[in-house]
Formats: sequence, C-alpha cells, structure tokens
Amino acid sequence: MVIEAALLFGTFFVLMMLGLPIIYAIGLASLTTLCTAFSLDTSAYVVAQRMLAGLDSFTLLAIPFFILAGSLMNHGGIAIRLIDLARLIVGRLPGGLAHCNVVANMLFGSISGSAVASCAAVGSVMTPLQKREGYEPGYAAAVNIASSPAGLLIPPSSTFIVYSLVSGGTSIAALFVAGYLPGLLMGLGLMVVAGVIAKRRGYPTSPRPSGRDVVTTLLHAIPSVLLMVIVIGGIITGVFTATEASAIAVVYTLILTMVVYRTVTFRTLPTIVLDAAMTTAIVLPLIAVSGAMSWSMSLENIPQQLSELLLGLSDNPLVILLLINLVILCIGMFMDITPALLIFTPIFLPIVTQFGMDPVHFGVVLTFNLCIGICTPPVGSALFVGSSIAGVPISSVVRPLLPMFLMLLALLLLITYIPQISLFLPNLLLN
Repeated sequence: MVIEAALLFGTFFVLMMLGLPIIYAIGLASLTTLCTAFSLDTSAYVVAQRMLAGLDSFTLLAIPFFILAGSLMNHGGIAIRLIDLARLIVGRLPGGLAHCNVVANMLFGSISGSAVASCAAVGSVMTPLQKREGYEPGYAAAVNIASSPAGLLIPPSSTFIVYSLVSGGTSIAALFVAGYLPGLLMGLGLMVVAGVIAKRRGYPTSPRPSGRDVVTTLLHAIPSVLLMVIVIGGIITGVFTATEASAIAVVYTLILTMVVYRTVTFRTLPTIVLDAAMTTAIVLPLIAVSGAMSWSMSLENIPQQLSELLLGLSDNPLVILLLINLVILCIGMFMDITPALLIFTPIFLPIVTQFGMDPVHFGVVLTFNLCIGICTPPVGSALFVGSSIAGVPISSVVRPLLPMFLMLLALLLLITYIPQISLFLPNLLLN
C-alpha cells in the first residue's frame, strides 16, 4: 500500500514539475496507480467512469452559474462602485486608501468569486490612487495581494461548493454562513496591519465626503451588495437551494448590469459568456479527474495509511491539526485552491473527523489556509497579478507582505483552535 501511495503522489508531482497541466497530471497519476491493481484497459475504463461520476451532480450546476455572474460583475463596472462604497466606510481611517483596498476586495471578491479577478479589478483602480498620495508602490501592491482572497470566504463562494461536493455533501448553506466571520476577520486583521504601517509612515486619510456624495455612492453600490443579501438570505430561509440561487444570481446580475447600470450590452454579452465558459472549462474537468484520483486513493486505502502515519506521530488533536495546517500551507504555495481542495480533502477530512472536528469547521480552515497560498511565492496567482498591476517586481512586494502573512497565520491558528468562530453563525441561523 505504501508503494501505491508513493506511486500516486510521486507521479503527480513529477508530472507537475515537468510542466504538464494539472488536469493531465492528476489523470495520469490516477491511471498509473490503478494499473497496479487492474490491466491498462480496465484502468482506463475505471478512470473514465469515475470522471463521469464526478460530474454527475446537480449541485455542480451552481459553479458555472456563479462564474457567469462573476464574469458579468467583472465586465459591468461593479468594482469602481464598490471601491467608492469602501472609501465611504473606511476612508477616514489613517491610511484610508489601504483600508479601502481591503474592504473593496472583500466586497468584490465575494461577489465575483475570484481572488485573481478581485486583485486585478480593485488593484487597477486603487494602486494608482495610492501611488498618487505617496504610498510606497510595493506596499500598495502587498495590501491588494494579501486582501484579494478574503472574498473567497464570504459567500456566495464557489470554493465552498467544491468542498461540499468532495467532502460527501457537507451543507452548502452551513459553509456559506460559516465563512462570514473568518472572512471578516481576515479583512480586519489586514486592516490592523495596514493601520499600524500607515501611522508609522504618515499616510493620509481620505477627505470627508459631502452628504450628496454619500447618497450618490450608496445609491450606486447598494444594488451590487444586495446580490449577496438575496442569495444568502434565500438559501438560509430555504426559499431556494444553492444551485437555484446561482441561477437567480445570473438573472439579477444581468438586470443590474444591462438595465440599471447599462454597462453591459447585447454586443458585449457573448464575450462575457465565452469568458465564463472558458473558466468553467478549467474548473469542471479538474473536478472530474479529481474524482478518479479520489477513487484510486480509496481503492488503495491511502487516506487510512496517512491517518495511521499522522496518528503514529501524535495522538494529540492540537498537534495533528498543526501538522495538517503546515502540510496544507506548503501545498498552497505550489498548487491552486481548487485542485488542492479536490485532492487533499478526502485525505485529511477522515483524519480530523476522528477527533470530532465538524466538517463545516474543517472546510473553513482548509479554505482559509489555501487562501494564504494564493498570495505566496513561488506560484501564488494573486502575487503575480498584483505585482503586474502595480508595475513592481515581486522582490519589492515580498517584504511588505511579511507582516500581513504573520497576521494571516495568527488568524489561521485562531480559526483552527476556536471552532465557534466558524460554527457560531451556522448554529445560530440554521439550527
């Protein structure tokens, strides 16, 4: 059994290092492992069968719909309206533009469902403003990069839908509600760091807005924020499921961008749909091949082997959780959040549930952990996008990112060892 585990992960990581797309690396690693138990023909048949089974889920329909809603938001000029709202809320704090960047990423990221899209959309507006007011470019980019994943924890979140699927049907409503406090904590923690740095460097605050500006900003931004209220409110009250909510989100976003804001036209709509389709064509095949890998791991009892290995190191739940977090942090530095969730949830979830950890709580911990990886070298997607948007080399961004990483790591431990941060709202609203 140890040989099969080494073969599976060894093949996967070797293929990844050779530059093969992750979809093929997962599929070929699964096929290679199954060949130790079956013939090549049978193994290929099993992989194809498990790929189809992995996509045979009504819940999965929510992902392309939420992706399309996010694409409409990205092209519909929503970012600038949410940035104006963020300036209204936190602009008067020391280093107001940095705080505004964090809040805008929380708002836009939760609506768009993409850390990279949020980093690009918010950063392209905020970074020039911060440079103009004397902010050090590397610091401005670091704030944008570190805060861009916060929206992935604040629903509606496609990441939680993927976790729900691969974890065996964990309640999407519970996961959505559980993400609120950790997402807010991530944003507030980064604002504390930004505030301390702003005080030391004497960064300015934003001017006090006039009453007319306040009303105009609210009127422009509230329809966008209302999307979250409609989607989450409907799911929590049981009016519709997460999949139905995703379709409602598309309809609402179409009306908002085409009728209310008039930033999307029938001429631009095909491009937006194509953009969403291309993103979906990346995510769904990943889910399919990960289904084959999960089945091959179950066949070879790999999760049980890893569980025995960890339990052999310690029987203390606190130590086990720390070890799992360290492993996931390392994985997040080299792998994007979706494939990491798909591959490692079936491995670690059975281990933590042995200690009585709630699957909802673990889903939040896992997502928060992998969110940190999005902005870490060597392959953090938000790191590259944020540096490119700001026009600064990665080397000048890493140093100002360090105190933000330390804050995120401290919050990760807090969320890991205090379950009620994640479970308080689900227990309050859904029980």
